[in-house]
Amino acid sequence: MNNYFSIQDIDSLSDWLKEAIEIKKKPLANKTLGKNKTIGLLFFNPSLRTRLSTHKAALNLGMHVIVMNFTGEGWSLEYEDGTIMDQGNSEHVKEAAQVVSQYCDVLAIRAFAKLKNREEDYREEVLNGFIKYASIPIINMESATGHPLQALTDAITITEYKKTNKPKVVLSWAPHPKALPQAVANSFVEMMQKMDANFVITHPKGFELDNKITKQVPIDYNQENALKDADFVYVKNWSSYVDYGKVVSNDFSWMMTKKKMELTNNGKFMHCLPVRRNVVVEDKVIDSENSIVIEQANNRTFAVQLVLKKILEKLQK
Repeated sequence: MNNYFSIQDIDSLSDWLKEAIEIKKKPLANKTLGKNKTIGLLFFNPSLRTRLSTHKAALNLGMHVIVMNFTGEGWSLEYEDGTIMDQGNSEHVKEAAQVVSQYCDVLAIRAFAKLKNREEDYREEVLNGFIKYASIPIINMESATGHPLQALTDAITITEYKKTNKPKVVLSWAPHPKALPQAVANSFVEMMQKMDANFVITHPKGFELDNKITKQVPIDYNQENALKDADFVYVKNWSSYVDYGKVVSNDFSWMMTKKKMELTNNGKFMHCLPVRRNVVVEDKVIDSENSIVIEQANNRTFAVQLVLKKILEKLQK
């Protein structure tokens, strides 16, 4: 594995999940694997869990960590080849990626969708620009269209908590005051297609995700019907893919409530966090015994530690 850009970089999900759970049992077992290696964390957008869990995972492996927030510390970057840079951008990714490659052994990048131009966002110019010009492995800490570290975390969490070999998993859209990217939802959908699960997506009409990602996954526009007998309920907002970046409807009746969760099979509540309480989900749900959002967040460390371990092992060869 040269880079961890998307779910498709996982060669054997079952093996990865077993290894992640073993890492969780003994997180310092490979303390010397990253000795004298440096990971650079570049943030073009805010972060709490991703930043801290990646930092901790790197420390667990004995790595040095360099963090840079491009929003206030770096030059604005240009990504288009052949452009005449006579406007706002001060540095081209071609130089930036090559320079950073001299300072670090691994690079992790977080760069959200701008939600203005679908084609531009789905080209993934930030991640792909660094992958093109860097000479070191790249890890996606959430890009315009995907969050593969979160999806791996979610798979670990479901594996730990499932009581049947093929649990019913529901991804439910929820209202939100802001337009949010499709990244988390996209990667979760891709992950569920790799897992043995009875998977259903539910959302209001107009919030369909890219059908190249959802493929044959059932979509139920009736939330309560979709929730029946669910073992896991993953709640997340995303803005429109077709009417790109728009909140075509903000139906607050889609908030996850205790009454709706009673339709499930004593289902576990999941969310990637941060979450808008009493907008996305009722306090009674997120604070309930069936909420596993804190345990889910804890697994972020072991998901990224697994990815880093695999990259470091390849660097040693």
